[in-house]
Amino acid sequence: MKRLLTTLMILLVVIVAGLSALILLVNPNDFRAYMVQQVEERSGYQLKLEGPLRWHVWPQLSILSGRMSLTAPGASQPVVSAENMRLDVALMPLLSHQLRVNQVMIKDAVVQLTPQSQKQTSANAPVAPKDNQPAPHRSHGWSFDIGKLQVVDSVLVLQRPDEEQITVRNINLDMQQDANKQAQIELSSQINRDQRDLSFSLEASLDLSDYPNQLNAQVSSLSYQYQGAGLLAEGIKGTGEFQLHWKDGQGAPELSLSVAQFSANDSDLQGDVSYTQGETADLVVNLHARKLNIDNLLINDKGKGPDIVANQPRPVVAEHQEPDYQGLRTTNAVINLSADSLRWRGLNLTGLQTQLTNHQGLLTIEQLNGTLGSGTLSLPGSLDVRNSVPEYRFQPQLKNIDMGTILGAFDYPQVVNGRLSLTGNLTGHDLSAAAFRNQWQGDAKISLNQARLEGMNFQQLIQQAVSRSTDGISILNNYDNTTALDSLSTQARLNNGNVTLNALSGQSSMLSLTGSGNVNLVREVCDMEFHIRVNGGWQGSNNKLISLLESASIPLRVYGPWQQLSYSLPIEQILRNLLQNNVKQRVSQWLDNNVERRGVNDIKQLLDGL
Repeated sequence: MKRLLTTLMILLVVIVAGLSALILLVNPNDFRAYMVQQVEERSGYQLKLEGPLRWHVWPQLSILSGRMSLTAPGASQPVVSAENMRLDVALMPLLSHQLRVNQVMIKDAVVQLTPQSQKQTSANAPVAPKDNQPAPHRSHGWSFDIGKLQVVDSVLVLQRPDEEQITVRNINLDMQQDANKQAQIELSSQINRDQRDLSFSLEASLDLSDYPNQLNAQVSSLSYQYQGAGLLAEGIKGTGEFQLHWKDGQGAPELSLSVAQFSANDSDLQGDVSYTQGETADLVVNLHARKLNIDNLLINDKGKGPDIVANQPRPVVAEHQEPDYQGLRTTNAVINLSADSLRWRGLNLTGLQTQLTNHQGLLTIEQLNGTLGSGTLSLPGSLDVRNSVPEYRFQPQLKNIDMGTILGAFDYPQVVNGRLSLTGNLTGHDLSAAAFRNQWQGDAKISLNQARLEGMNFQQLIQQAVSRSTDGISILNNYDNTTALDSLSTQARLNNGNVTLNALSGQSSMLSLTGSGNVNLVREVCDMEFHIRVNGGWQGSNNKLISLLESASIPLRVYGPWQQLSYSLPIEQILRNLLQNNVKQRVSQWLDNNVERRGVNDIKQLLDGL
C-alpha cells in the first residue's frame, strides 16, 4: 500500500512540476499575434485582445484573456465583444510548439448582427478580376483547431436595414464538433420585444461537413414559452421535433423543414415546408393538424376579460400596424393545410381541407372546406394585394349550418336561429369582424329551415290585438316569445354595414309571411315590413270574422334596436278595412246578380268611389 501511495505522489509531483515548468517556459502572450493573424487570414476579421494573456491550470489547462472583440473589415462596431474569454488547450501539442484549442468559452458576450457591424467596402476600393484566385494559405508551422464552443450569459442583437432591432438575451450555448464536423448543440435563450417574452431551449445535431454549401440539422428536442401583453394569460407553450436542410443553391438558397412534431398549447402540427429564395421566392407548405385550437392561441376581437394578461394591453405599435403584404408580392406559394378538428371564435369545425396558391400578390383560396355541426361550409375566394389597396373576395357556400352559432361567433344577438343555407359573393379591404360590419359589400341568397325569430311571436301579437279590438274572438294563452317557421328565405345585399332584405318569404302550418326591410350591423337596429297571414289558431263565436282573418294579409312593422324591438300594428284600421272590403265584395256580388235592375249602375259607381 505504501508503494502505491508513493508512486501516486511521485506522479502528482511530476505532473505539477511539468505544468509549472510549462507555465514558466511557455508564455501565453506568445500566441497573441498568432491568433490575431490566423483569424485575419482565414476570415478577414480583426481580433483584438485587451490585457495580458495568462495561464489557468485547474481543472483544465486554459488561457484566459481580458476583454476581446472581433470586428469585420470597415465596420464601425464589433460583431462580437466579450468581457473575457477562456481557451481550453491541449497539453501535448504545446510541447511541439502547437496551439490546439479544445474549447472556447465566452462569457457576457454581445453579438451584433447589425448594419454597423457588417463588412464595409470602400467606394474607391479596386475590384479584383473575376478569374482571380486567392493565394494559397502559407503554413507557419502552427495549427489551429477548435473542438468545443461555450457561450454563457450572452446577448445577440439582430437588425436588418431600416427595420426594428431585436435583442436575444441570456444566451447559453454548448457546441461540440468532431473531426468530421459533426456537431452537437445545446442552446437556451430569451427574446424580449413589444412587452412580450419568448424563452426557449433546444438540443440538436448538425452536419457541417459541407458548410457553407449546405447544412443539415436534426432538432431532437425543442421547448418554448411565449408570454406577455396582448396574449392569453397562460401564453403559448409547446415542444417540437424537426429536421432542417439548408443548401446554397448557387445564389438561390434552399431551405426545407420536415416537422415530425410541433405543439402549441393544445394544438399540434406535422408536415413539410420548403422555401427557395431567388428573384421571386418559392414556398411550398404541406401541414396537417390533429387539433388546431386558434381560440387558445390568439386574442381576437371576440376575446375579452380574464383570458388576457391583466393590466397589459396590446402594444400600441402592434395595435395600429397595417398588415405587410410585401411578402405576398414577392413570393409564389402553394399551401395545403388540413385539420381533423379546428376551433375558431367558438366554432368547432371538423375535416378541414385548405388549398391556397399565391402568385406574386394574388392569393387564391382554391379550397377551404369543412364540417360544422351537422352542416358543411365552403369558403373559396381570393386576396389581391398587387395594388396599393388589398381586395378580399369570397364566395361562401353554407349548407345546413346552425345560424345561432354563427351569430354568436361574431358577437351578434341571436335574434334569428335555424339551419342556414347560403350562397353569396362578398368583397372587402380588411379581414376582421369590425371591417365586415363597416366596410364589406356583396349579395347573398339565404334560406333557413326550422327558423325561429326570437323576441316576438307574430301569431300571438296579431291575435291578441284582434281580441282586444273586437268581440267574438278569443285566444289561447301562449307565452312563447318566438315566431317559428318551417322555412324562411330572402335575397340579401350588404353595403358598408347596411343589409337590405328583399323577397322575404316564410311559412309554417300556422302562418305565412312576406316582407322586406333593412338591418344595420353597425348601429344594431332594423326596420322591417311584413305582411302576415295567420292561417290557424283562431278561436271564438264570430266565424265569419275568423274566416276573413285567416285569408287576410295583415301588415306589421318591426323596428328599433335589436335588444328592444318595437312594432306597429294598426289592428283597428285593419279590421275596419276587412269589414269594409267584405261588405263591398258582397254588395258587388249582389249587383252582378241583379244587373238588370234600375239604379244598379249608379250603386256600382258609388262603390267604386269608396
